[in-house]
Amino acid sequence: MPMPKWWGHVNKRLFNPRAIANGKWPVLTHIGRTSGTTYRTPLDAHPVPGGYLFVLVYGSRADWVRNVLAAGGASLQIGGRDVELAAPRIVGETEAFQALPADAARPPKLFRITEFLRMDLGNAVTFKSEAAH
Repeated sequence: MPMPKWWGHVNKRLFNPRAIANGKWPVLTHIGRTSGTTYRTPLDAHPVPGGYLFVLVYGSRADWVRNVLAAGGASLQIGGRDVELAAPRIVGETEAFQALPADAARPPKLFRITEFLRMDLGNAVTFKSEAAH
């Protein structure tokens, strides 16, 4: 069971703006699937061969995950640079843990997180929702 949805709302309104302003977290820029609005979400981004892996603390139904899947990619600001990411897909625990380096922290078993988002490094990516607006 991922984190409760109500905590996600608190996080989005209270902690995310502070984390973005702080500048210490990787920030994923994605396009709203219905609004076309650009959103910035601070996340843990784990480098894996050929891309990045994201722990879905709120599950695959979180707005940011649905936006990235609908758009077909996103941009990640990490380490002072922007990285284009493409081919988003939900992967299970086995595939995620095989891709992560052995010394990377795993989510606590208490959270029962079984879904992860994996994206490949991309070149100049035109996201589906950008093309429609």
